[in-house]
Amino acid sequence: MSLTSWIAPTRTALLLVDMQVDFAAPEGAMGKSGKDLSTIGAALRNAALLAEAARAAGVPCLFVRLITRQSDETDLLREWKARRGTEEDAPLCQEGTHGADFVGPQPREAEAVFSKSRYDAFSGTGLDAHLRGLKRDTLVIAGLTTECCVDSTARHAFELDYHVFIAEDAVAAYEKGLHEAALKALELNCAILAPAADMRAAWNK
Repeated sequence: MSLTSWIAPTRTALLLVDMQVDFAAPEGAMGKSGKDLSTIGAALRNAALLAEAARAAGVPCLFVRLITRQSDETDLLREWKARRGTEEDAPLCQEGTHGADFVGPQPREAEAVFSKSRYDAFSGTGLDAHLRGLKRDTLVIAGLTTECCVDSTARHAFELDYHVFIAEDAVAAYEKGLHEAALKALELNCAILAPAADMRAAWNK
């Protein structure tokens, strides 16, 4: 079978993960902290083109975002930050702030947006039930960052019996080595990788 069959529009959804100001823009928290954003822009552009192709083919575009609230912070998270010495750091993507806004592809009015408080897009969000309702068994994933929220989401999707595909040039991390190692591990264990252009071509057929 070919990629065209594997990610056929009748069975697939595009999942766009955490493309938000705090993770991706120079004025966001990661940019201000000095993280290397040099590969982020290309991933955002590829994800935007992928979303356009998905919409044209009738593939649902689902957006996932991190939203933090003080009320969501557990004792575990507070102690974890204290052990790392990061307890004074402002939370990322705080509710109602510019840092939580989407960058790159933007959700349209009828497209579902899922808010999460941890790395995994399936954790407490209703995403799985939504996908089952759409009768989708295959996910194409794009977003940020490769070794963190993309990784956590892809692995959980596989455990839930979804076919997982990652648009390898529509995901990115702040360190090249982390990005490459994460993709290698995901390909070994739970996902099929392909360039975004190949996925767009499959949906355009």
